[in-house]
Amino acid sequence: MLKKLEYVFLLTTTALLVLPLLEAQVAPPTPPSSEKNGKNTKLPPCKSCRVFVESFESGMRKTERNKHDGGDAAWEEERLGSYKTSEVRLVEIQESLCNDVTRGTAQCHNLAEENEQLIEDWWFKHQNEEPDFFKFLCIDKLAVCCPDLHFGPNCDPCSDCHGNGQCKGNGTRKGNGKCLCDTGYAGEGCTECAMQFYEAFRDEEKILCSPCHAACANSTGCRGPGSRNCNSCAKGWAPVSGGEGSGCMDINECLEVRNACERNQFCVNNEGSFSCIECDRSCSGCTGDGPDLCNTCAEGYELRDGLCTDTAGEKRDQYVTMTRYLTYLGLCIATCVIFQSSTWIASLVGLAVALYISVSEYWLAGSTSKGTSPTIPDHLLNELRGK
Repeated sequence: MLKKLEYVFLLTTTALLVLPLLEAQVAPPTPPSSEKNGKNTKLPPCKSCRVFVESFESGMRKTERNKHDGGDAAWEEERLGSYKTSEVRLVEIQESLCNDVTRGTAQCHNLAEENEQLIEDWWFKHQNEEPDFFKFLCIDKLAVCCPDLHFGPNCDPCSDCHGNGQCKGNGTRKGNGKCLCDTGYAGEGCTECAMQFYEAFRDEEKILCSPCHAACANSTGCRGPGSRNCNSCAKGWAPVSGGEGSGCMDINECLEVRNACERNQFCVNNEGSFSCIECDRSCSGCTGDGPDLCNTCAEGYELRDGLCTDTAGEKRDQYVTMTRYLTYLGLCIATCVIFQSSTWIASLVGLAVALYISVSEYWLAGSTSKGTSPTIPDHLLNELRGK
């Protein structure tokens, strides 16, 4: 009896431990929270109102030709009423309202509920005289937006940025109306070139600012295009001898800096800087890329015809070739031994051995010809070496 109780206790304990694990495995994955997919994102007042209006106008476009198209329009207008401004169409729009919104969905639904009376008022009374629903709701009634190029609580006019910047608070009830200039422009009206830019074109209406050359120092800028118009030189560049205004010249760090790169690397000069690139694996130190520009050959390589050649690979090939020929010899000897006891069997074995050797050599010959490295003509070698 005691053993039975122990057995039942063991089964019960096991079930209590295993069932939660099984439920965790079969339980459906937790859907992503609404915060992550943007449904509950809190948008600025003007932006949220604009999103709501866009969703409403999208519903208007979807229901635009949903009903009484064609037929006796005069009779339909008299008997059924105008579907364009009907309550039926408004209900259809409201049923799908905010469903197409991906960010600020909850805020959109709240706007719809809180301003239902204003929406109906515009729909039935002001739709014809004020077709711009955004202006009616967001600018005039809720006063959370301003017309374009206006800002602030009183919707004052924005500063003129001359097409080179944006008005701070444009279209909203916030901001100061000043210009936020685009990259390369400066000044209250974005009518000047910023530091590190120069005036490439100007007329009565427009100014065009272009970036200075990379040779020019960020703190001083330039007078015009190219490295000759730098006011001072950036790091990696040096003034050209000839007095002030002569421009800047790239410093060749590979010649000027001692040990610019680590061992087994070679230096490549860039504009205003330099790069270190690993030598070829056949080299132990080098002056450039490739096995023909090594200072000395690495271990396992030998200098032949101006190139560091893999001697270890050649030795491996020789060992493989010798082993292959010894295998062929062993097969031939085995065939001769068999020949003493049975000529017929020896003939079949000899034919198989001959076929095996022929196919193997044919395949190896084809692989070798495909893998052969192309030779470099002498005149190209001389050019690479600078001769």
